[in-house]
Amino acid sequence: MRTTQKRMPNKAIFFDRDGVINRDYGYVGKIENFEFLPEVQETLGRLKALGYKLILITNQSGIARGRYTEADFWQVTNYMQQQLAPYQASFDAVYFCPHHPEAQVLEYRRQCSCRKPQPGLFLQALAEHELQAEHCLAVGDQPRDLIAASRAGITRLYLNSSTDNPELKDLYHQLLPKLSLLPELLQAVA
Repeated sequence: MRTTQKRMPNKAIFFDRDGVINRDYGYVGKIENFEFLPEVQETLGRLKALGYKLILITNQSGIARGRYTEADFWQVTNYMQQQLAPYQASFDAVYFCPHHPEAQVLEYRRQCSCRKPQPGLFLQALAEHELQAEHCLAVGDQPRDLIAASRAGITRLYLNSSTDNPELKDLYHQLLPKLSLLPELLQAVA
């Protein structure tokens, strides 16, 4: 008798960084300016335990504006990953866009397909991790984060409204604090 095991789909949750993972103080390019939002580390660990890949996709125009360097960005990223490791919550991949169309640093001045709301980094991550968009979610704090995800075919979108815009729903905060309900919530949006 031969049995075939059904392969579970590759699934991932895409996260923006500033305002979703950490407090957004504006141009967070130094470790001393990086502060996790409450319960993020624990929640990311729970999501990984549920079988989700965690992928970070972030615009980092502070590089293009000369506020910090790519090396600074990677120092902050390495620090973040080290702080997530004890929770088994490190990101499986980190993608960033250092460009801006009005950059002060000329090598980063350009229109590109990787700066959200363009979907370039999402499409790259989907391909590199052999993901199907219908098995993925995206969490962002700005409409451009979710527009980019949507343009890449991701339809399960969560907005962490850290702005004063009353029209934006705080779906992300419904996801994070309710850890005991997280598996049911994720099934509901599947």
